[in-house]
Amino acid sequence: MSQSQTVRAAPELHILPGTPPAPVAAAVRVWLFSIAGLCFLVAVVGAITRLTESGLSMVEWRPLMQDIPPLSDAAWQAVFEKYKLSPQYLQVTHGWMGLAEFKGIFWWEWTHRLIAQFIGVAFALPFLYFLARRQLPKRLVPYLVGLFVLGGLQGLLGWAMVASGLVDRPAVSHYRLAAHLSMDLTIYSLTLWTAFFVSRPRAAALTPAEHQPILRRHAIVGLTALAITIVWGAFTAGLRAGLVYNSFPMMGGNFFPPDLLAQHPILSNFVENRGAVQFVHRMLAMTTGLILIALALRLRAPTVAPELRKTATALFAIVALQIFLGIETVVNQVPVWLGALHQANAILLLGIVVRALFLLRKPTTAKFKPKLVAAA
Repeated sequence: MSQSQTVRAAPELHILPGTPPAPVAAAVRVWLFSIAGLCFLVAVVGAITRLTESGLSMVEWRPLMQDIPPLSDAAWQAVFEKYKLSPQYLQVTHGWMGLAEFKGIFWWEWTHRLIAQFIGVAFALPFLYFLARRQLPKRLVPYLVGLFVLGGLQGLLGWAMVASGLVDRPAVSHYRLAAHLSMDLTIYSLTLWTAFFVSRPRAAALTPAEHQPILRRHAIVGLTALAITIVWGAFTAGLRAGLVYNSFPMMGGNFFPPDLLAQHPILSNFVENRGAVQFVHRMLAMTTGLILIALALRLRAPTVAPELRKTATALFAIVALQIFLGIETVVNQVPVWLGALHQANAILLLGIVVRALFLLRKPTTAKFKPKLVAAA
């Protein structure tokens, strides 16, 4: 066959410029998913720490030495004596807490802090390794540095939260608790998104072109509503508001709690009044549930790609489970295992919504020049 006869075009590239080779991308993806998993774990252990009222057991913050627990009876006694000076012991636990009981709450807080510090190490060391070997796309490096900085700020915010309960009253600020949880879930969501991007840097149209922007906006509304609901969930936990009005759907025999507007100024009720805060969380949860169930049903349309339809099925199931867990948690007066499971499922739900939004992102429009290869 003559060289002048024809030339043929190579297949269109399916990677973006700067995308790492497949084996490297796989390693980076595993690393990022592992970090997201650790963020999930630390939030669940944090929930248990809060529910067991263990968060104020460690009255000092020593980031570089935190992984070394008391190793002798004398060391345990010294730590316990410091705890005895805290408001929690002086006002709440002094009548019944001995060293054995103190150890029970100490280990939860110690484990929570250890996991938090391990996340920093698990992020930094592989990042430096991939960076030194030039295995990270250049455009991702500043983004990953930003995630590490957020992790450092999260540690400072965690201590600021604990410190708020070591001054006058034996309870952390529910505002700082909400900020601490929100920061962790922000890092979790951004890490998941980055892992998804490494797996699939080139966006594709998985729904009819005219529907994708509408569905994307629906997912953004759902994610926003879920984020606000989680914040009020943190308010509910920080104020122990789940321990009042333990019935559903009524609250104290009424749809609205009797003390809904008991405080002044009026708006303070919705962030500081326990009955009102629980009511707001309930209403947000139901509204968010309806928004996400509607999204899941829309994404189950026959014209939607199978991958997105599977995500929609998972979304529907996890929303339904979350509503059930929320109701069971409040009517059973927030047992530790149910409260922790309720938070764990909320974080899982957040991950599914992030996944749906990622798959609905605007398709890549960059065009690549085909190579011309001489036919043999």
